[in-house]
Formats: sequence, C-alpha cells, structure tokens
Amino acid sequence: MDNPMSLEDRVIIVTGAAQGVGRGVAQKAASLGATVALVDINGDGAQETADLIGGSASVHAGSVADPGFVQEMVNAVVEKHGRINGLFNNAGIIRTAMIHKMSVADWQAVIDVNLTGVFHCLQAVGRHMIDAAKEGDESPKRIVNVSSIAGRRGTIGQINYGAAKSGVLGITMSAAREWARYGICINSVCFGVVETPMTEVIRSEKFIDRTMASIPLGRISTPDEVAGPCCFLMSDTASYITGQHLNIDGGSQIGF
Repeated sequence: MDNPMSLEDRVIIVTGAAQGVGRGVAQKAASLGATVALVDINGDGAQETADLIGGSASVHAGSVADPGFVQEMVNAVVEKHGRINGLFNNAGIIRTAMIHKMSVADWQAVIDVNLTGVFHCLQAVGRHMIDAAKEGDESPKRIVNVSSIAGRRGTIGQINYGAAKSGVLGITMSAAREWARYGICINSVCFGVVETPMTEVIRSEKFIDRTMASIPLGRISTPDEVAGPCCFLMSDTASYITGQHLNIDGGSQIGF
C-alpha cells in the first residue's frame, strides 16, 4: 500500500532548520521522500541538518527578516530544485521580559522574525506557487505556518512572542482565503512546549511544574513527535484542509 503521508517528488522549504522543530520536520519530510531546502541564519547548524539528512538537501543561510535574502533564497531553490511544493514557515526567536520591562528593541526583534519573517517567506513562496498555477501546474502546493498556544491564549513574560504568534493565525486565514483559487492550502500549527534549544531559556523547574498541570498527557513534546502532524498538513491526506489551526499541545487546549 502506498504511504498516504508520502512527500515523494516534492520540494519543501523549511525555515529555522538548524535545530529543534525545524530540524525535526526537515528530517521527517526527507524520510517521507521530500527534497528539502534548509533555511536558517545559522548556516553551520543548517549544514549539520543537511548532513543528517544526506541526499539532495540544500542549505541557504540568512535571516527571514530580510526580504531581499528571502527572495534570493526562493529564487535559488527554484533554480536548484526546479519548483517549490511546500513551505514550513518556522523560523523564530524569543526575547523574554515582563511587559513593563520589555525594551522596544526586544519587542521589534521578535516581531521582525516571528511575524514579518513569516510574511516575507509566505509572500515569496506564494508568488512562485501562483505563477506555477497560472501556467497549469497542478502539483501540490502547501504552506504550514508555525504559531503557538501562546498566540491563542497569551503568555506571561513574552508579549512580543504572543503578539507575533497571534498575528501568524491571522496571516494564515487571510492567505488561505486569497490563494485557495490557486490550489494552495495554508494552515498553521500551534505548539505547546516542545523540548528544543530555544525553549531551554523558559523551561525552569517552576515553569515545568506549572505547565505539566495544564497538559492532560502530562509531558512536553519532542521535535520528532510534532514533526509528523506538520508533514501531514503538507501531504495529500490533507488536500481538503486550509485556513485551519492545528493544536499540537498534549491536550492543553481541549475545547471548541
């Protein structure tokens, strides 16, 4: 039986691919047959991911907050691999502080990467997909934007992060409505706490104890564990799903 999750013959861009969820999704997508383009400001880390994957993975080092880099990266992926079928729009940073203590610089840094960077990648990849669709290309076109439970309920000490991730939900819904006519499916994923290098900053004993009480499954997740649902949204199995937000959070947001 064919694997319904197969990503065979697809070219997928993964941003924030040097570590954590980005690396996990890149490895999972490659194992499902995809050719992966790895994007990260940390070029050495992205190359480590490429080495783990092997095969035809390509590395593109730069910041998604820079629209010039993003467009050059998309052009390079198309030139090297011939097309783009998917985008895992994941790059992000954190700068923690309580609201009354947060600097404008820390506010803006997170907005630039986690919200505006998502827009830059969505726009550049979307333009390519729209052009391809207008030329009669009927190959799958999927975009998965990374939001967070923080974007759905707010978060203490990370108003910049929560605001950016709420914005990602709006970006997802608007883009899904605009681009459905081109056969582009756009969804978001909302993680709880994932065990990654980025979350080490906030994973204090007090935080973990408080968080565990709100998660019915009683544990935080790993990058490998959340990678499967992300790849599902880029597969043919999810061909009739667009404009949705999938919680991958161990049940912390059970409800309507």
